[in-house]
Amino acid sequence: MQKKVFQLLVDNTSGVLSRISGLFSRRGYNIESITAGVTADSRITRITIVATGDDEILDQIEKQVAKLVDVRDIRELKPERSVYRELAMIKVKAGAVQRQDVIAISNIFRANIIDVGPENLIVEITGNQGKVDACINMLSAYEILELARTGIAGLGRGTDNVVYFDPD
Repeated sequence: MQKKVFQLLVDNTSGVLSRISGLFSRRGYNIESITAGVTADSRITRITIVATGDDEILDQIEKQVAKLVDVRDIRELKPERSVYRELAMIKVKAGAVQRQDVIAISNIFRANIIDVGPENLIVEITGNQGKVDACINMLSAYEILELARTGIAGLGRGTDNVVYFDPD
């Protein structure tokens, strides 16, 4: 099994994300993560999908998604030619005694403390999946109360693969 990151540019219409995820569920394909957001052009949404499977399945995913009416462009974001980032918010149980230790771990990973309560901290970390996983692993020595991860967002490096659409 391998993992591929696909970038889709789709029409910004209602139900488009549902149609794409429906294709995955109908075919039994696995989505490891999916993120979506409007681009600089409000008519277009960028969707980043991380899928797992063998070469044949991953090729089929790309071909099937490309056939959907709303999809304007699909391409693989290869790790060596792309930048990936993920955001995680981690609520850690930490009283007065543990608080400085959690803050020290957060500082090592360049994470931010975004909320402090009497018995917990919320840590925000942004980075590649390895960095996020490592931070979560270190904080797991304390009790993680809640965890929210966005999944990967990615862009290709440089300007060679930028897709432009006619304004009409």
